[in-house]
Amino acid sequence: MTTVTPRQTDATAGIRPDLKELIALRGQARRLDLAPRGRVLATRSGGHLSRFRGRGMEFDESRVYQPGDDPRNMDWRVTARAGTPHVKLFREERERPVWLLVDQGMSMRFGTRVAFKSVIAAQAAALLGWAAVDRGDRVGGLVFDETRYLERRPAARGAGLLPLLDRLTAPLSTAPGEPGGVGHSSIVAAAEHLTRLIRPGSLVAVISDFADIRIDHSGWLAQLGAGSELLLILVHDAIESEVPPPGRYPVADGARQASLAEARTGILDLTSARLRDAYLGHFQRRWEILQRLARRDRAHLLRLTTHEPVGPALARGLGARSGAGMAGGSR
Repeated sequence: MTTVTPRQTDATAGIRPDLKELIALRGQARRLDLAPRGRVLATRSGGHLSRFRGRGMEFDESRVYQPGDDPRNMDWRVTARAGTPHVKLFREERERPVWLLVDQGMSMRFGTRVAFKSVIAAQAAALLGWAAVDRGDRVGGLVFDETRYLERRPAARGAGLLPLLDRLTAPLSTAPGEPGGVGHSSIVAAAEHLTRLIRPGSLVAVISDFADIRIDHSGWLAQLGAGSELLLILVHDAIESEVPPPGRYPVADGARQASLAEARTGILDLTSARLRDAYLGHFQRRWEILQRLARRDRAHLLRLTTHEPVGPALARGLGARSGAGMAGGSR
């Protein structure tokens, strides 16, 4: 049973998502276009049109009656207008499993403006989840950090989504071994876990900063996208993609010191040109790797930043999808 937590205070705003706010994002989710871009392979009855003609809930077109057609499908209006018998054709509706893989690990608990990357990831997951629910999809997924994870198989009408949203709003646990596992150390480890569960015909959305992405250890992406539509959403802070003025910057995650690029001791040292170049190159290499992998695995690639509203950015990025392998999106 999902428990609604008390509304967050100003002290935690932007640091931890609020469950009521994630649920309220359902209104914005109606603007998102989650229509499948490829052939739908799922076989349950639901809200997506397959390419198989048959008796279903979605009207396709009318055509002239042919011997053997079911009289129950007669289109009497067209018949009266055309003067010749016509029947209705339908496209069978298919339901699609939607998997949300949401990174809440250490590197995600960082942000310089408005919110942590982990909060932006939670909002993106809520928006995608509600958009899928409203289309009649079954939604599930995996939310993880380094101490625990929560896995839910896709279920209809929000039954799989709400526990994930509840987990996204929970405080970080420092005790391993809680129900649901002992956590995953990286997006790679979590994704490799998920590859054993996903079936062809799914939509898989991976929401992360992809801090440890590597070309030579990326087979998990191909596995996630095998027979399914793959959506990669990079969440980053502006300070990661645009080097700040020279200086030494303290870095924290709201409770403890955290590492970011050169900030191994909690201080981000950008006093020299060498350190500034190395810092900027770190993010650029990550983005280039993601673009390359998206092209290779025919994935859709979007970017979200911590200081921009998530709903409009997602709507723009999803609306811009013009085919498999697009490596662009919102900034």
